[in-house]
Amino acid sequence: MKNDILKYSNCPIQRSMAILGSKWKPIIIYTLRDRKARFGQLHASIGHISRKVLTDMLRELEHDEIILRQEFKEIPPRVEYHLTEKGKALIPIMTALTRWDDLYSRHHEAAQTEKVSGT
Repeated sequence: MKNDILKYSNCPIQRSMAILGSKWKPIIIYTLRDRKARFGQLHASIGHISRKVLTDMLRELEHDEIILRQEFKEIPPRVEYHLTEKGKALIPIMTALTRWDDLYSRHHEAAQTEKVSGT
C-alpha cells in the first residue's frame, strides 16, 4: 500500500497516520462504529465519496486489519463490512474527535457570528 514505508517508522504518530491518514478512513471507521454495513449502505451513509475511493479505502483498511470483509455465498452475493477488535479500539479516539469538534466548531461559529455582527 501507499503508506507502507511509514508503518515501519520509529514514530508512533507516523505509524498511526500511515493507517488512518486519509480524509475518508476515519469517517468509514466512525460509520462502522456500531454496526455492520454493506458497500451500498456505506456509500449512502458517507456521501460525497466516489465508489472507487470507497473501494480503495475499504481494501486498505482490510489490509491493515481495521475492518473485516465478510462474504456470504448467497444469490445474489452479499458482502458486509465491520470493525475488527483493532478497529473497535479506535472508536474512543473517533468519539474524542467528535467531542473536540463539537466544542471548538461551536466556539469558532460563535466567534465568526460575533465578528460579522460587529459586537
